[in-house]
Amino acid sequence: MHPELSVVIPVYNEEAGLAKLYARLYPALDKLAERGIRYEVVFVNDGSRDRSAEILSDQYRARPDVTRVVLFNGNYGQHMAILAGFQATRGDIVVTLDADLQNPPEEIGALVDKMREGYDYVGSIRRKRQDAAWRTYLSKAMNRIREKITRIKITDQGNMLRAYGRNVINLINQCREVNTFVPALAYTFARKPTEIVVEHEERTAGESKYSFYSLIRLNFDLMTGFSIMPLQLFSMLGMVLSGLSGALVVLLLIRRFFLGAEAEGLFTLFAIAFFMMGVILFGIGLLGEYVGRIYQQVQGRPRFVIQTILEEKPEDAA
Repeated sequence: MHPELSVVIPVYNEEAGLAKLYARLYPALDKLAERGIRYEVVFVNDGSRDRSAEILSDQYRARPDVTRVVLFNGNYGQHMAILAGFQATRGDIVVTLDADLQNPPEEIGALVDKMREGYDYVGSIRRKRQDAAWRTYLSKAMNRIREKITRIKITDQGNMLRAYGRNVINLINQCREVNTFVPALAYTFARKPTEIVVEHEERTAGESKYSFYSLIRLNFDLMTGFSIMPLQLFSMLGMVLSGLSGALVVLLLIRRFFLGAEAEGLFTLFAIAFFMMGVILFGIGLLGEYVGRIYQQVQGRPRFVIQTILEEKPEDAA
């Protein structure tokens, strides 16, 4: 039967916390079912190296009527797992949730209620983040930079707890981007987006899968995937520096012919040259980022490979 709500949960090495997740997730969703909201839970195992796949399979056998499990044959990343979950969903409202319980499952009802007001995208803002200080500061800084560059207004881009309408999900499923940032992609498709404030808790078990490098990598994907402004800004910077460099050369020629050579300025010239080389290397790296995205896209390889899907067939339910 057609559910109204689909909950997509990517899982990667979460065996220590899955039991706690089940203990809170299903009672919260069963309360929604008492209000007439039919639901399904779609777990996507992103190539976990621990017992996560086995534990997910056990949960499917325990609740086959509302549980579906998508098993990858390898690790493709959180956003690819979410996209695979989107393709498997059947609900009119799709909610994404982390498996680490930092986003309380009890907040799902608030997102569903907001969606029922006519919105097709509901983001969430953590009331009080339970993360390390450096992660909070870096996230806020990248939020500001991202909004200036992409014009995508997401207050808390790092929070997984979000709700999407079926119209947005269908458009996302048509995309074939190799690297993307799902909340930003959904925001560009939404006709009526909004945000609500939700609670945030400490991770119950395991450790974060996002290192400092991963966060930087994610934000590079976000900025280069939704805007060419970084290239435009660098082009303008290049023009300004070229003008200043030309003016400096003219000034040095004038001083040489009228005042004589100055050995004292040698190290200043070295500093300027090193600065220019640094700018050039940054520009090459930025250009390479865009070229790399094109290279990955034209290869045409599958974004992810699904090993199997555990789900109850209609004949099984009969």
